[in-house]
Parts: sequence; structure tokens; C-alpha cells
Amino acid sequence: MKTTIMDKADKVQTILSGITFFLIGSFLFSCSAAPLRRVSPETSQEPSPPPYVSVPERDSSDQQEASISSFAGTDSGDEWIELSWDGDGSLDTLMGETEGVGTGLAALDESVSPTRDEGEDRVDGSSIQEGLGIEAKNDQPPNGIKDEESSDQARLYDAIDFCQRAQELWKEGKLEEAKKSLDQAYQSILEVKSSGDPEIVQQIDDLRFLISKRILEIYASRFNGVTGNHNEIPLVMNDHVGKEIKRFQNKERDFFLESYARSGRYRPLILEKLEEAGLPLELSWLPLIESGFKVRALSRSRALGLWQFIPSTGYKFGLKRNQWIDERMDVEKSTDAAILYLKELHEIFGDWTTVLAAYNCGEGTVLRWIRRQRINYLDDFWDLYERLPRETARYVPRFLAVLHIIKSPQQYGFDLDGTDPPLTYEQVKIAKRVRLRDVARQIEVPETMLTELNPELRYKATPESYNLRVPPAKTQMLLAKLDSIPRYKPPKRQFVYHRVQRGETLSQIARKYRTSVRGIANANNIVRKDFIRVGQKLKIPVR
Repeated sequence: MKTTIMDKADKVQTILSGITFFLIGSFLFSCSAAPLRRVSPETSQEPSPPPYVSVPERDSSDQQEASISSFAGTDSGDEWIELSWDGDGSLDTLMGETEGVGTGLAALDESVSPTRDEGEDRVDGSSIQEGLGIEAKNDQPPNGIKDEESSDQARLYDAIDFCQRAQELWKEGKLEEAKKSLDQAYQSILEVKSSGDPEIVQQIDDLRFLISKRILEIYASRFNGVTGNHNEIPLVMNDHVGKEIKRFQNKERDFFLESYARSGRYRPLILEKLEEAGLPLELSWLPLIESGFKVRALSRSRALGLWQFIPSTGYKFGLKRNQWIDERMDVEKSTDAAILYLKELHEIFGDWTTVLAAYNCGEGTVLRWIRRQRINYLDDFWDLYERLPRETARYVPRFLAVLHIIKSPQQYGFDLDGTDPPLTYEQVKIAKRVRLRDVARQIEVPETMLTELNPELRYKATPESYNLRVPPAKTQMLLAKLDSIPRYKPPKRQFVYHRVQRGETLSQIARKYRTSVRGIANANNIVRKDFIRVGQKLKIPVR
């Protein structure tokens, strides 16, 4: 008899649980399907996006589409190369005449992925009220007129306050309290009697959508969370990490040792900036797997520099790119941009392993996989790991493998004695275009030294106004001889266009126009010089 009663109780509990999950799912579905409009005082009939915090999806080619195999000799097929210059002083970047590409891509990127500066993640009450079309009357702040509004409008204001409080609690990591605050916001909405007022109805719909987005973000935070201190990178050891350690011990041993030696030039600066920003110092080893600590490393996906930024993401975080400079190759400026990006990702995901995955493939890709999972299905990053693209999935264990080797080099058979000395320099304001070779000749230093100190110069020449970095104790010598350095006038390059015919190769086309295969490849962004297609229009450089 006891067994029968217990069986019935279990059945009742199962039925009640099913009903509860059905109601929650129906609520979330109805909220997400609500009309998505923002009403403004001037154009109340025009639809526009609501002010929600959820990060917009980005294609997998977003920032750090640069693959984890950002080193020569890998078998994953996405190698990077180190940029060099050809004989006439132009930067052999395989970019060709692509000035303006960064701006164009950035414009596209900004159109689908607004930054927080544009209000995406504002949590102040006024910004939420603006987005929901709730305006102050008589030019008075909304909080000052609550008593004069109807009871329905006052409840809407209360709902906004609860949403604001929930966002603050979410950022503080108090997820349960944030959910309770959202429950109170929704309860305030249920008490509103719209009486058919279209403005009130629209505000209710927008608030419902906002609440549903907040709930999804809270659950995403739960999925992504890793047990432990979220300010630290957990030094996990598992089969995935072990495989990457073996790679460094064997096939990629030379790459690791060379990259480690180069790290001495740049890590002191990176460590200083990470400490100032309050980020884990272990992130200073991220450029080892990104670029091998090569400032001119260029991936097949067009990611460039120590931190491997693609043009649009670099532009989003303040890295300039024009005819003369590309700040993705500047160590200090690109490090500042990387720190901003990592901070933004950490605000979204909350743990550093998931942040690193998003840094490689874009936050949109990671969020898409998270949304496809059932509630409480993801226990930690390693559940998500199995569902990410292979290149990104290897990225995190590869980075953790580096940390393990750095921490205990002898345990893994490495002798990490010395690194290159850090770069030191002074800056001199140059008000005219000059070539680095002319400057090097006047201050009696090798041209390669100036090139290494000023990696962002695309053509080994300064723009009209530039802060040139020179070795210590050379500042006065340069200032004294500055007038004697000739002004640089870049040669105007001529181009003709050629339509590829069946059976033609780049070598044949180069011979026809008396130019080089490299010149044609550079001018047309051709990475694989054996791959051109019939009908392709090529830009042919002629002198």
C-alpha cells in the first residue's frame, strides 16, 4: 500500500513539473515573439530596435576568425605568414590596394553589432525609458512626475525600475536576486490595465520583450559559469589539454621555443597594461598562440598583428588603418584594444575559458551554441567545447597547455632560460614624410631597428605628422639632423586590368605584362598563387 501511494505521488510530481516547464516555455516564447518596436516622441509610428543588452550575433568570421593554428607548420590549414617588404619599400602584406577596407567592414560590423558606447548595455533608468517610448512631460524627469501619472503609467515606471535593478544584480553575479527582481517587474506589468491605449500596449510589449531577454541572459550566465574565482583562469588538465602539450613537445617544439624567446620583447608592456586593467596576467601569453609574438603575423582570414585583429573589429576598438599606418601591428595600441575586447567578452560570459573561445571565433558563435542547449544542460565550458568548431575548440586547451608548460617547464621537458630583451625607445615628433632608411642613416642605427620599433608603418615611411620611435639617446641627434633628411615622395604606381582566360596562370600573366607574380598577388589579395578562376578581373601593377 505504501508503494502504491509513493508511486502516485511521484506521478503527480512529474505531471506538475511538466506543466511548470510548459508554462515557462510558453511565456518565453510569447515574449520573444512580441513586436519589437521603440516609440520616440518625434516619430512614434516608425519602428526601431528596443534597448536590450543581449549581444547581437556575429558571424563566425568575426573577430578572431583567425584560427587557433596561427603558426606556420600546423596541419589545420589556416596558417599565418609574417609580413615583409619588397625591394621598393612597399609593405608586402598580401593586402594590395585595400585602403578603406577596414572602414568599410567596420561600418558593416557597427551596423549589426553596436558597441556599448552606443547604449547597448546601459542600465540607467532614463535610457530604458527612452527606448520604451516613455517620455517625461513638461521637460521634467520621469521620476519627478510619477505622482502625476495614472496608476498604469506608475506601474510601468515600477517595472522599469525593477528591470534596472535586475541588470545591476546580474552584473554583480547575484543571479537569484536578479530573477526575483524580474518577477516583480512582470508582476507590475500584469497589474496594468491598458484599456486599449495603443501607447500603453506598446510599452507593455516592449517591457515583456526586455524582461525575456534579461531572463535568457541570466540563464546563459548560469550555463557559462565555471566553478571558482571568475577573476582567474582555471588551470585545467584533461585529455584535450594533454594532447596540445604533446604537440608542443614534439611537432611544434621549435615554434614554442622561438615564440617564448620573442615574448621578452613585448610581455613587460603587456603585463603592465593587464595589471592596470585588472585582468589575469596569464593573458599575456595569449599572443603566443595567436601570432607567435610576431607583430606582422597575417592569417588567411586577414587577422593581423600580435593580437590578430581583423579590420572591422580593430576599427571597433579604436585601431586606425589608412594608406600609411595599420595600428593592428602596433604593440601598445593593439594591446589596449585587446584588453577592451576581453573586458567586453568577460562582461558577457563571466568566465575566462568561454571568453577565450569567443575571442577566437566571435561571441555570436558561442552564444548561438549556448542558446541551442536545454536549461541546465551545460555544466561548464568543456560541455560547450564539444560543440564548437574544431579550430576554436582547440584554442582554449592550446592556451591552457602553454600555461602548464610555462608553470612547470622541466616537467614537460623544456628549458626556458632566456628571452629577448624588452624594446626601449624614445619618441620624436616628425612633421614631414620621411623614409626609415634615411632616418637610420642620419642617426647611425640599422634600418631594421627602426622598423622593429615602428611596426605599424605599412611602407617603412612616416605620414605627414608622426611620433617616430627611435633608440634611446638618439633623440637629440635626430632633431639636429631632421632638416637634412629628404622629404619622401611615394611613387605613383600604375595599374592595368586583365580578365583571366581559360588555361592562364599567374606566371603567364606576369610575363605578359613584364611584372612579378608577387606583385599581382599583392595587388589582388591572392594568398594561394596557384588559385585563380576564369573570368576573374585582376589588377596588374606596371612600373
